Amino acid sequence: MIASVHGRVAAVSPDGAVVEVGGVGLAVQCTPGTIARLAVGEQARLATSLVVREDSLTLYGFADDDERQLFELLQTANGVGPRLAQAVLAIHPPREVRRAVSMADVKALMQVPGIGKKGAERLILELRDRLGTTATDTQLDGPPLPAGAAPLTPVAPWRDQLSSALVGLGWSSREADTALAALTPVADEQLTSTGRVDVGSLLRQALQLLGRS
Repeated sequence: MIASVHGRVAAVSPDGAVVEVGGVGLAVQCTPGTIARLAVGEQARLATSLVVREDSLTLYGFADDDERQLFELLQTANGVGPRLAQAVLAIHPPREVRRAVSMADVKALMQVPGIGKKGAERLILELRDRLGTTATDTQLDGPPLPAGAAPLTPVAPWRDQLSSALVGLGWSSREADTALAALTPVADEQLTSTGRVDVGSLLRQALQLLGRS
């Protein structure tokens, strides 16, 4: 198993990155939130999970070990494969996934493309006793959230994350600034309604905006 990769980021795309390790470029599938933290030419460490199929080997990358562990745990639920597990983490950070499962928040899980009401209920039923807080949650985010509380915003400001991601994908700083200005109302609305900014969602919208211009 390849538990992590550490090296220079050689390329970034909307759905992953290439990290050079020992002269070999490894293609790593990542969520938009993880991609937003990467920059071409910079050193990066990604926790990884290798998914082996008869016709493919796919390496999935994550911001930290906790996110990778949750990715693997999600796949123990009936009907959840690596793509759906990654989609869950693209929409919700690990702590929000734990909150949604522990509080039986069906609507939160249904925000993930590919998960309907029955699928959300099945996830809650099968994973409620397996998911728990980790040392990472306690150290980075403080004590567990009270019921109904919103998760924290990412550590890095969303503007910096989004700008770095767009420049890493080949857009100019001016084009990145244009997208930031257009999406600021969207980010403000997210912050007001959920208490956090979904950088992954903003990155997808920014790519759509720039692709049309």
